Amino acid sequence: MGVCGLLEGDVEMPKQRTLWEQELLALAFEGLEREMPAPPVETSPDLLAQAYAQCDAIAIEHSRTFSMASRLLPEAQREAARALYAFCRITDDLIDRSSGNLEQGLADWRACALVSPPPCDDPVALAWADTRHRYRIPARYAEQLVVGVATDLYKARYSSFDELAVYCYGVASTVGLMAMHIIGFSGRDAIPYAVKLGVAMQLTNILRDVREDWAAGRLYLPQDELATFGLGEDDIAAGRADERWRSFMRFQIDRNRRLYAEAMPGIAKLQRSGRYAIAAAADLYQAILDDIEAHDGDVFRERAHLTMWAKLRRLPGIWWRSRTMRDRASSAVEELGPPVEVAPARL
Repeated sequence: MGVCGLLEGDVEMPKQRTLWEQELLALAFEGLEREMPAPPVETSPDLLAQAYAQCDAIAIEHSRTFSMASRLLPEAQREAARALYAFCRITDDLIDRSSGNLEQGLADWRACALVSPPPCDDPVALAWADTRHRYRIPARYAEQLVVGVATDLYKARYSSFDELAVYCYGVASTVGLMAMHIIGFSGRDAIPYAVKLGVAMQLTNILRDVREDWAAGRLYLPQDELATFGLGEDDIAAGRADERWRSFMRFQIDRNRRLYAEAMPGIAKLQRSGRYAIAAAADLYQAILDDIEAHDGDVFRERAHLTMWAKLRRLPGIWWRSRTMRDRASSAVEELGPPVEVAPARL
């Protein structure tokens, strides 16, 4: 299915949720119900501007796809989205790119970045605290992200997709839930879509990065599904892209695309000014699956990617569809309560 159909809302969220979906939604609504607005950050405008500039530099350096998508937001939301990205990037790098006592390093960062005002002079912590206040981002989502990232300290294998989905929620769906507060959304009925989109995007990362993750000692692919296709860790180690592996990857790609299809109608529940950016991010991620498929699932020899020209070429169509999409998703999600407050506390 092409992304055009997804953006128009042709596929709706299933009315019967799986056990993993129920578990993730419980986590998401826990975060919303425990919302504690962050206090304002008292600092000079110049220092705050420098802090946001640092976040901007981190986003540009580390993710061309995110930088391109966030550039499609209005200026204030773009600034906040890049503060969110910088917070997530530093959190992740403390596990993946640091040395020494990783657990202590993450604990120190948590004590700095999740307190408002931050008890440290780190510019990212400062910009992130200001963003949390301005957009009333629930602190629980940031805490869940740190816990999710910390999972890599002690867990390197996942027995089933249900188990993996919980990890995906922690490291990716939480980001979407926080971004949704920056963009603005219709109400609680938007949350299941954001959760599912986060899982879909993280699964795309996992499929793309099998080789790199294996080199780091991690294997995120569900063990039971590998066994179903007659695959073992020796096949991953050897980079053996035989028919068993190709069949396994076709199964993974098909499920991943279905998750995108079920999540995309939720974009219509975002404020119009932010739909283009989120639609672009989702579309560009989904295109990675196309590249994996074009190489017959062989992610061992070449990392799937899109060229800058390929990304730019997709943007006009995404823009048009994001502007003309219809909200067909509401009938697929039961009434979950009154709308949340999404207006920024201070601009």
